[in-house]
Amino acid sequence: MSGHSKWSKVKHQKATTDVVKAAAFTRASRGITIALKEGGGITDPSQNFHLRLAIEKARSVNMPKENIERAIEKAKKGDGEVIHQIVYEAYGPFGVALYIEAATNNINRTVSYLKQVLEHAGGSMGTPGAVSYLFTRRGIILIPKTIAFDVLYADALEAGADDIVEKDDVFEVYTRPETLGTVRTTLEKKHIPIESFSIVMEAKAAVPLTEIQEEAIEALLDRMEESDDIQRVYATI
Repeated sequence: MSGHSKWSKVKHQKATTDVVKAAAFTRASRGITIALKEGGGITDPSQNFHLRLAIEKARSVNMPKENIERAIEKAKKGDGEVIHQIVYEAYGPFGVALYIEAATNNINRTVSYLKQVLEHAGGSMGTPGAVSYLFTRRGIILIPKTIAFDVLYADALEAGADDIVEKDDVFEVYTRPETLGTVRTTLEKKHIPIESFSIVMEAKAAVPLTEIQEEAIEALLDRMEESDDIQRVYATI
């Protein structure tokens, strides 16, 4: 019986992993569809920075190359599902503001899911503009600490970066969203290794939380991102 129980647990873990992986792939595919639309239908990632970002995100969840190519081809032909790109603004518990980016083929389903998750956690949906002013859209490039800070600082500023911040394990290079691609390309030409890059919504100020409150917010964010309709969730923490 113990063997059966162990196998059941293994099967459950594998099923859970498969569900998470499928959701991540769906999310990445929708991101590619949106990127192609934002980039004017250009399928060459070197000429469409939105697509290049989407492909990087797809690779970050280990989406196979053939899946990425299939998603691009499907989006190019326009024979796939209609994807709506929407931003939702909400309030979490403890005064935390939430900025939610979604890509969905069913708006009603997405709104219903978000309302349910938020209400269960003690939060609520907000109106457009309710919390967006609390965030700033920025480009960020993560650089592994295999290069001297002074060298990176000089090269990044020359490339057009706004700021460079040293963290425990990486350097964070901040840019304006529209200059992220140029700064990244310039740093690559200087043979500076790049770990990842993305456009994010950075909170202007963080809400002070206790450890228990922070864990509750993290659980809420995880719950939201279980839906493959949700691309990213940003919070003032």
